[in-house]
Amino acid sequence: MNLTKRIIRLLINLIIVAALIIIDQFTKQLAVATLKDKPAFTIIQGVFELNYLENRGAAFGMLQNQKILFIIIGLVMLLLVSVILYKLPSDKKFIPFEISLLLIASGAVGNMIDRIFNNYVVDFFYFKLINFPIFNVADIYVTVSCIVIVILVLFVYKDADFDFLKLKKKKDNETN
Repeated sequence: MNLTKRIIRLLINLIIVAALIIIDQFTKQLAVATLKDKPAFTIIQGVFELNYLENRGAAFGMLQNQKILFIIIGLVMLLLVSVILYKLPSDKKFIPFEISLLLIASGAVGNMIDRIFNNYVVDFFYFKLINFPIFNVADIYVTVSCIVIVILVLFVYKDADFDFLKLKKKKDNETN
């Protein structure tokens, strides 16, 4: 891919990530404004509700108050996603993979913003029927995209499709 196309692709990806982060942050601000210090708002009785939570840990309340650890994990994920996106071929078959990576990056940044500025992540979606952990839009981005990536890797792509991730070895003209 030539440099101009690569720059255009990068700009489009940045716009998509920024838009997804804005949506995540907007929904969290809406949750703070309408749900904080109020009883849960029932959408479907006994099944789904909006329930404000300040989450200082991970899913199921694990690793409470580990802000630095979560920020480091988020930065490592962003670096990994960035490297893969940079190396990703522009073939149409990789579009679902690329979109999934953009969703992961958006979710990581969305929750990282909360952790940096609030010391907690704002969660508000709650499936009461199955007592699923309360979650937010950024969590949806990450969860759905990880499921899509697993499906793509297991059922769509072949091993050779990921050769772009391999480190390129220097060509050696010597014979052994």
